[in-house]
Amino acid sequence: MLSRIVLLFVAIFFVAVPNLVAAERPNFIVVLADDLGYGDLACYGNDEVLTPNLDKFALEGLRFTSCYAAHPNCSPSRTGLMTGRTPSRVGVYNWIPYLSPMHVRESELTVATLLQNAGYSTCQSGKWHMNGMFNMPEQPQPGDHGFDHWFATQNNALPNHHNPDNFVRNGQEVGLIEGYSAHIVAREAANWLREGRDEEKPFFLYVCFHEPHEPIASDEKYTKLYPSDDPSYSAHHGNITQMDDAFGGLMKTVDDLGLRENTFVLFTSDNGPAVTRIHPHGSAGPLRAKKGHIYEGGIRVPGILRWPGHTIPMSVNDEPICGVDLLPTLCEIAGIPIPNDRAIDGTSILPVLTGEPIQRKTPLYWHFNFASSKVKVAMRDRNWKIVATLTGPQLTSASSITEEMLSSVHRAELKDFELYNLKQDIDESQDLKEAKPKQFAKIRDRLQQIYTEVQAEVPTWPLWESEHIERDRIKWPDYAK
Repeated sequence: MLSRIVLLFVAIFFVAVPNLVAAERPNFIVVLADDLGYGDLACYGNDEVLTPNLDKFALEGLRFTSCYAAHPNCSPSRTGLMTGRTPSRVGVYNWIPYLSPMHVRESELTVATLLQNAGYSTCQSGKWHMNGMFNMPEQPQPGDHGFDHWFATQNNALPNHHNPDNFVRNGQEVGLIEGYSAHIVAREAANWLREGRDEEKPFFLYVCFHEPHEPIASDEKYTKLYPSDDPSYSAHHGNITQMDDAFGGLMKTVDDLGLRENTFVLFTSDNGPAVTRIHPHGSAGPLRAKKGHIYEGGIRVPGILRWPGHTIPMSVNDEPICGVDLLPTLCEIAGIPIPNDRAIDGTSILPVLTGEPIQRKTPLYWHFNFASSKVKVAMRDRNWKIVATLTGPQLTSASSITEEMLSSVHRAELKDFELYNLKQDIDESQDLKEAKPKQFAKIRDRLQQIYTEVQAEVPTWPLWESEHIERDRIKWPDYAK
């Protein structure tokens, strides 16, 4: 009789242990750089910029070589990251100027909301840029999209990265903060980890650096690492090293608190490099084009994941992943049902961690109908990428759109296709639509199907004129004049 009781206890114990382990849900940290190009980090081949903390982080985890942003510029990319949906579906189709009616509506479900509802403690620190009427009751704020604690700016740190005065903490304006934005943002996140979160809960921390977005301001201790006759070169590269240092400080806090082993940490960027007249120093590495373009240089970005016990140190993976994959990935890890009342364009990337390919129902898709790029629509399906232009006028501004333009956009049709095999042609220099007619016809029809489906869901906003109030407050450094 006693032996039977012992055997029953052992059986119950071994059945219960996996459930106990499963119940210990991991923490999540997502760190997003701003305008950081695919070739801007040493661990992605840059031999000029010093990024020791991110290089170390890459050695500790998994570095993706085909990681994509959800869009080639900021607001839509962040929208895709948070909602798991192609940004056009959500109605965020370009960067959001201050006071714009464009925003992520309250009806959208963010990954923060889903995790918060499932018992996670949540925090956002840094650039928000998912609404125009920031910290105003007319539109949802970070707190309405799932964050218990938020410390944010609408878009840029103003008047620049040094001594910003436009941060808001949980709806209250903070005023002037001495220091540089990267360390200010990382410090807020670290303080929340130490003192602000509910330690009885797992957590989701979303850290959004402003670096290296213009207007750049970098501490002299970083700029002096890059002596040059061109001060903008020293400032840009120093700005990346400044961000790297802030990231390293945040990761040290994670270690000091004993959180490393049960924390999923993803570092990535919102789009490709902003190679501008003032700062022509960002790098897309071997990729074609830059921020604002749907060629690879505008959308393929650094992506590094560290999750002890799940990622292999010093590993590299070329499986295509994207910002829209974050929501379904974190939901699967946390055991949360993925919303089934709306189109979710992303797919969980967990198969990558066991060496399996991702099985996508929807290929990766981008749509950016603005004049910074001739090509407006793109889709990647495994190794194949197709791009296309649109009929009708190009949209040239996020701030002034006429009724006629909007009507034309919704009637636009795909044209002027190009087809590339990215496995063989990473710089998109060999258009294969003539050489591969069957492959071209198949992928063209799939692109047309997705384009039509997304266009049917796209909301429109009231017509408006922006005063560009934020731009009036930007303080450009002397070398930018």
